[in-house]
Amino acid sequence: MRTSLLRAIVACSWVALSTAKYIVPGARWHDTDGNLVNAHAGSVSFDDATGKFWWFGEYKVEGQTEGGGVSVYSSEDLATWSYHGLALEPIEEHPYISPEMIIQRPKVVYSEGTSQYHMWWHADNSSYGLLLQGLATSPTVEGPYTFVNATSPLGNWSQDFGLFTDYKDGRSYALYSNGDRREGRDVYVAAYDQDVGALEKVVHRFDKYDLEAPCIVQTESSYYALMSHKTGYRPNNVVAFRADSLAGPWSQPWIVAPLNTRGFNSQSGYTLTIRGTKNTTYLYLGDQVRHRLYTTAVAAWDSNSLWESRYIWLPMRIDDKKKDLQIEWHDVYDLDVKTGDWKPVPGETYFGKDAVTKGNAFKQEANFASDGVILTGIYGNDSTVTFNSINGTGHPQWVSFYYQNTDDMGFGDQREYFRTLAGGSPDRIKGDWQLRRISSVVVNGDESSLQTLFQRDTHKGIILSTPLLLTLEKGSSNSITVGGLSNGVDYKGADLDRIVVYPSES
Repeated sequence: MRTSLLRAIVACSWVALSTAKYIVPGARWHDTDGNLVNAHAGSVSFDDATGKFWWFGEYKVEGQTEGGGVSVYSSEDLATWSYHGLALEPIEEHPYISPEMIIQRPKVVYSEGTSQYHMWWHADNSSYGLLLQGLATSPTVEGPYTFVNATSPLGNWSQDFGLFTDYKDGRSYALYSNGDRREGRDVYVAAYDQDVGALEKVVHRFDKYDLEAPCIVQTESSYYALMSHKTGYRPNNVVAFRADSLAGPWSQPWIVAPLNTRGFNSQSGYTLTIRGTKNTTYLYLGDQVRHRLYTTAVAAWDSNSLWESRYIWLPMRIDDKKKDLQIEWHDVYDLDVKTGDWKPVPGETYFGKDAVTKGNAFKQEANFASDGVILTGIYGNDSTVTFNSINGTGHPQWVSFYYQNTDDMGFGDQREYFRTLAGGSPDRIKGDWQLRRISSVVVNGDESSLQTLFQRDTHKGIILSTPLLLTLEKGSSNSITVGGLSNGVDYKGADLDRIVVYPSES
């Protein structure tokens, strides 16, 4: 009998898959057609019938906020993705899936009883006044999916939506917060019927934690629920709960990544478990939302930048004896989906203390930085820092830029920021409040190689990294110059600690 679900748990009985490629969290990921992967806040699962992973997510284009539909991609190695178009396409003037409506956080599961694939999502209008769950079905995993209905789950509100299937008994569960109203602010775990077509009962309620973006990962003996705080599109410290059963009792929450990294600048979205022939790997699939805070007259969150959001996929270390789960950061790692093995890819580090500064850029004392030195004052084209004698392969290589962006607000709640606008300290450019620094990166002084490096805000003293794919000449005579981006206005680059150059995949 075929599996009863499009599984978040990956069996090890399929035919040999292709050799694993590098996974680079926070990078610009491109599909096999060379386009940016466009599947935000979605889910990745393995389908037995096709022998492939399938990634469903919100489809967004520049200038668009919501209503783009649901895109679908397939892969054999979790690194090389092929685009299959829109699995759920908006319909003009439709009451629930028109371009004006919200289609968020899609999840897909196989229904044994109906022999159909069921897509569920958070269905809403632009003012978040409906708070429903949408359902569409398809006889094939890639779709297209046909709208069925949008309903209120067990008579309740539903905002951020997740879906979990227990690999031991095949039962599926909806995970959802019930909105921001004072009467809400809970997160629910509710069981589906056997056809995954309707909810039967609430299994557990996380009462008044005011969290969202729920997802669950399951081990042999534990369930771990990951969620984020409600700070709009601004990331925060992701937390986890643990329980022996979905009904609880659940533990107190704890932070799953180093404090003040805000979950490595990501929001929880989904988890993927790979049960390979040698090891089991648990992956955290988070979203790094791209946005800026804008206009001097009215503080508002710019959702038009969501199309350029990145994906933060990281291994989770789970210790059931200690009842602990932690997300691990690796710039580049190699995952074999057949064996379940993964390993960090080693790189070569070049420190800021050895870089050459120009203009107003300078080396500043920083007790949290490598060798106590950080590079700052990187502004426009005239104030730059250059890393020299860099080893290259002559092929594209990932380079991670470790930085500090001191434009954090000092607190995590956007509503508090709106009330105390003057108290925040994000960088202000052309009258707009920015939540990222923007740098230019040039290889070997060749302006035609220029790339733009976006550096999200961090807490003061917190160093994070962001990657670019650069082509370095073969040998050790390469240079990488980082400046602010000058494009009619001088944009300020973040403070740099070091860069790490990784080997080519070829």
